[in-house]
Amino acid sequence: MVKRDLETCLSPAMSGVHLNSNSIVVVIDTLRATSAICNALENGAVSLKPVGTVEEAKRLKEKGFLVAAERDGYVLDFADFGNSPFNFTPERVRGKSIVYSTTNGTRTIEIASAGYMVVIGSFLNISALADWLKEQDRDVLLLCAGWKDKINIEDSLFAGALARRLLDSDVFETKCDSVKITLDMWSLAKGDILGYLEKAAQRSRLREKGLDDCIPFCHTPDSTRVIPVYNNGIITRLKVV
Repeated sequence: MVKRDLETCLSPAMSGVHLNSNSIVVVIDTLRATSAICNALENGAVSLKPVGTVEEAKRLKEKGFLVAAERDGYVLDFADFGNSPFNFTPERVRGKSIVYSTTNGTRTIEIASAGYMVVIGSFLNISALADWLKEQDRDVLLLCAGWKDKINIEDSLFAGALARRLLDSDVFETKCDSVKITLDMWSLAKGDILGYLEKAAQRSRLREKGLDDCIPFCHTPDSTRVIPVYNNGIITRLKVV
């Protein structure tokens, strides 16, 4: 059996040397965008429309869309709510289509669309996602959103956790040093993920803004089997056969 290739890109700034039209791209922004997306669809949202700019989010709000939007953690003044996964309750999102704009995650999703297919990854759906990826006859790129084009700990850590599952399956192989870096991170962190995250800059940013209540939730695996997929500008549930 010919094994599939696994790569990790630690920042969107490096995506040009990793992205290709044949790989499935997994977008990772665990604190908080991809966790929120998974939770929104789990709680009944019909779709999310990621937009890269504040101006576009505001324009769509004026057209009557429900808008979740933030910059640097702060909810934009015209938005209905921000991007904590706790905002996406069943009462608020069930049956709704939501415009979504964040500091790092939504921009990374748009960048990832140069790949064959774009799916969304978080600890919330890690098992379902790993199982699905192992069934696809495609190479995989794990694309970390990072922080304003800089590498971050939390996305790299999840990339390591997912890479470990994929490589342990004997379906994938890697020659990518970025994969091996994240595997080493995961081996150090897996016994105490929240403790390891204390060194992450985003951990401090969220604490300072009183937005860190969702961190344990964002690192609790398998609260959903939903796999969000991005296609034609919209995120919906992947229909898994």
